[in-house]
Amino acid sequence: MKNSFTIITGGDFSPIPPLPEAEHIIACDKGYEYALRCGIEPELVIGDFDSCSVSPVAGVPVERFRSEKDDTDTMIAVRHAVDSGAEHISILCALGGRLDHLLGNLQSAVFAAKRGVPVTLRDEDTEIMVLPPCALDIVRREGFSLSLISAADECTGVCISGVKYPLDNATVTNSFPIGVSNEWRADRAQLSFKSGVLMVIMCRL
Repeated sequence: MKNSFTIITGGDFSPIPPLPEAEHIIACDKGYEYALRCGIEPELVIGDFDSCSVSPVAGVPVERFRSEKDDTDTMIAVRHAVDSGAEHISILCALGGRLDHLLGNLQSAVFAAKRGVPVTLRDEDTEIMVLPPCALDIVRREGFSLSLISAADECTGVCISGVKYPLDNATVTNSFPIGVSNEWRADRAQLSFKSGVLMVIMCRL
């Protein structure tokens, strides 16, 4: 089983689905409120607690940080997961809300992907996979678009099939939106790329 981490952070609340028993769960600041709302007990609570209105219950490990710091709470949690040998990271309640916080959450995901750890951010209407070079199948999701966006200067060797607009050994850059709003043509899309960090974004139409 993969060494998987789920980070519950403090963006807009989205219902949290049941998590695997073996999952390592970290709550960041207001994300601790969200965890309690969904009946989830994290194994670690991280943050400066500038937006959390409840105190962690006795027995829950807590790492407190000053508000004046370089890393966001989410970034601290991502670093912890990467340093703990994470093979995959999910970040929940990370979308919506302030644009700067959203972009910061994506940057934290890119940090992990550059170190070989894929990250998924999701809510009810959006799923974003932030990936290091890999090959994978993406299961078709009815009513969702499929977009590819480079999170590095460029992603090389990009191939995608099973979609209306396929790519074959293409270079996708972060300055031209060639991969936005593709459409499904099969039950699965086959994706691979050789270098860079690629965001695969599925949005409800």
